[in-house]
Amino acid sequence: MADTTPQTSSATSDALHRRGLMLILSSPSGAGKTTIARMLLDRDDEIRMSVSATTRPMRPGEVDGTHYHFVSQPEFDRMVEADEFYEWATVFGHSYGTPKAQIRAGLKDGQDFLFDIDWQGTQQLYQKDQQDVVRVFILPPSLAELHRRLKGRGTDSADVIDSRMARAQAEISHWDGYDYVVINDDVETCYAKVREILHAERMKRARQTGLIGFVRGLMGA
Repeated sequence: MADTTPQTSSATSDALHRRGLMLILSSPSGAGKTTIARMLLDRDDEIRMSVSATTRPMRPGEVDGTHYHFVSQPEFDRMVEADEFYEWATVFGHSYGTPKAQIRAGLKDGQDFLFDIDWQGTQQLYQKDQQDVVRVFILPPSLAELHRRLKGRGTDSADVIDSRMARAQAEISHWDGYDYVVINDDVETCYAKVREILHAERMKRARQTGLIGFVRGLMGA
């Protein structure tokens, strides 16, 4: 007698292939986006950090292609002219940008990418590729708590903390330019919410690139 137990075949897995996404995490300094980003990278094998190109010198321990793509200023300028970046900016005399080619190839193969960028970079990235971008803004529970966290680092002077607080309020004003807003009152709870967002976005019909053919097969088309 034939075995009629439903089985998951490799063909079905291939048919349900999905397109990757670009997950942006933004927050004011001290609100926790770096911690949440590290937790995602450590606990989720399907997402990896986007690797930017930069003109700044390589630091001890850094690896070209892993931490950054290190390029000369003329080469960076050429890439800007050729529209090879999703977004780019100059910070403290050095240029940084997100190359399109590697990201687009990865998205096609179902690879997800994580971006730790500010609202300006988010705008640039979204304008270039809206369909693949998921924007998440992380808020502190209060400005008093944000100040406490910055002070607790013990690495900045009072003047630097004050300037960070002023910048934080300016960044928070752009909260409505994001798809999701999460309050980081507890880091594990915040992480769980970001993971829920990521899982839901992965399941969107528009990203299930093999779904049309699979459904047609079910319908006998």
